[in-house]
Amino acid sequence: MALSLKTVYFMSQQLPSQSHCITSPKPDVVTHSMAPEKVEIFRSLETWAEQNVLIHLKPVDKSWQPTDFLPESETSEGFYEQVKELRERCKQLPAEHFVALVGEMITEEALPTYQTMLNTLDGVRDETGASLTSWATWIRAWTAEENRHGDLLNKYLYLSGRVDMKQIEKSIQYLIRSGMDPKFENNPYNGFVYTSFQERATFISHGNTARLVKKHGDMKLAQICGTIASDEKRHETAYTKIVEKLFEIDPDDTILALAGMMKKRFRMPGHFMYDGQDDKIFDHFSAVTQRLGVYTGQDYADILEFLIERWKVEKLIGLTSEGRKAQDFVCGLPSRIRRILENKALVDTAKKGGSAVPFGWVFGQEIRI
Repeated sequence: MALSLKTVYFMSQQLPSQSHCITSPKPDVVTHSMAPEKVEIFRSLETWAEQNVLIHLKPVDKSWQPTDFLPESETSEGFYEQVKELRERCKQLPAEHFVALVGEMITEEALPTYQTMLNTLDGVRDETGASLTSWATWIRAWTAEENRHGDLLNKYLYLSGRVDMKQIEKSIQYLIRSGMDPKFENNPYNGFVYTSFQERATFISHGNTARLVKKHGDMKLAQICGTIASDEKRHETAYTKIVEKLFEIDPDDTILALAGMMKKRFRMPGHFMYDGQDDKIFDHFSAVTQRLGVYTGQDYADILEFLIERWKVEKLIGLTSEGRKAQDFVCGLPSRIRRILENKALVDTAKKGGSAVPFGWVFGQEIRI
């Protein structure tokens, strides 16, 4: 997670764009929503988290590093030859593939925002910056693993010569400055539902990108995207286990959190993308990924359906009346989303072709959306 794509594109596309004026304040929101007894639930899960969540981390000395996939800079002659080979491979990739890759990389590079979000969550935050609790250990170690994703993609794209790094670097800075959706509360029920979605979305998007670039002959880039996807899958497993445990010990508040997230349509930080030129660059980027099949509305519906089955939401019992309403809403949502997508597909088919927009990320080339 990072938290890339750390985004749920389909739902985000239904929301109005936010101004990127730095001086525009975001609305005030209630950030403290956890009763003391709820905080205590997470404290009581310390041992469980150590035994069931931390096992999904890898030791540093057994982890891959970006340099494992990049030209070796230690020997100048070999380095230049390897860079030349890399650039030759990248020449075969269409510019639209680089738009998808850049958007994924920018979202991964906004990792400071994601760690900040996790450290706002009551009951699990890293209180000291070096806390030895299981939750704090997970947050720091997860961040350390995710940090490699943006590093690797950033360096690869820089060496490719196919993208405007200045525009990309500005986009990263804008995105980190924008922060999270102001509707997000510091409630770990919401937080872990959110990260479960996000990790599965990035697993899917990086995996699909790997298949696309492989078709155009860049086997190294395909390996990179596949390796990142594997990390995201491992992280998804950890977060979905946390929510599964919450459904076991507190099903009512957990189903309310899941339903609340779907109703509020929390926007992933990627929604706030801006490159200094295009106020709708996230919408345009999302349209490209949708058309290429990197991440689609169908993927979003599939994720929701997968998590509903994974967490056995339909089989929950002992809920309050409010909890049952939330259960009915969530379980009926995938089919409603698919109907919306079918209607949208009919409308798109009736249109004559698609429009094209310039992307500063690829030197202003016009890309069909």
